[in-house]
Amino acid sequence: MITMMGKSIRRYWWLFAMPTFIAFIIGFIAPFIMGIWLSFCKFGTVTDARFTGLKNYQGIFADGTFLHALLFTIAFTVVTTVIINVLAFAVAYMFTKAMKGATFFRSVFFMPNLIGGIILGWVWQLILNGILAHWGKSLTFSPAYGFWGLVILVCWQQIGYMMIIYIAGLQSLPTDVLEAAQVDGATPPQTMFRVIIPLMMPSITVCTFLTVTGGFKLFDQNLALTNGGPGRQSEMLALNIYNTIYGRPGFEGVGQAKAVVFFIIVAAIALLQNHLTTSREVQA
Repeated sequence: MITMMGKSIRRYWWLFAMPTFIAFIIGFIAPFIMGIWLSFCKFGTVTDARFTGLKNYQGIFADGTFLHALLFTIAFTVVTTVIINVLAFAVAYMFTKAMKGATFFRSVFFMPNLIGGIILGWVWQLILNGILAHWGKSLTFSPAYGFWGLVILVCWQQIGYMMIIYIAGLQSLPTDVLEAAQVDGATPPQTMFRVIIPLMMPSITVCTFLTVTGGFKLFDQNLALTNGGPGRQSEMLALNIYNTIYGRPGFEGVGQAKAVVFFIIVAAIALLQNHLTTSREVQA
């Protein structure tokens, strides 16, 4: 009976895969292709698109806010990727040791990841503005305040999530290798950097990929915390694209062209980062 069912599934696999494949085409492939087409058009809605060639892409370079948003996003992503992964690994390593209440504290660290970005942005805006008000300043007083406010918010939200991934990696480490290092007289730093971290490269690859792509795609928190202020100086790429499309009538095509360039940048960085960490994983 099981063999006959297995043969039927192998024979009619396309029938099982078809609903998901159709949904993928309708929900992702078709809008993606249409988005690329619209990036070469001037339009108000998708029904009145008029082909204009590369004019929209030329408009990207004429818009200084896009370059500033790109540099701001790169700096933010680099800082948050390092801080999140270092602290998440340290917390995970601490919680894999025998300690009372470890399960409870893991849950506490993970809980911020369950809160929506808009809500987090508003909550941290109240907290940070309340603190800065003591010196007569606010998050929108300077781009630096907005930058570090976003760093604090995202790190607080993401460290617990990455911690879970690192805990899973640490718990799967082969104990015989760790015991062999201890017998050979390896010091704790030597064990960490020459044994544990190389063996943890699969988890490090996943976490760095998630933090890098998440940093570039950040939108909700940026919108709620600073909304790009002051003067769009703390505006990240996703918010810049949103403000171009919905905040500047007649620039919908330029905003769509920015979205295509944004996709290319994120895809290229994600592939490069994945290649670098995977190569380190193979060497380890």
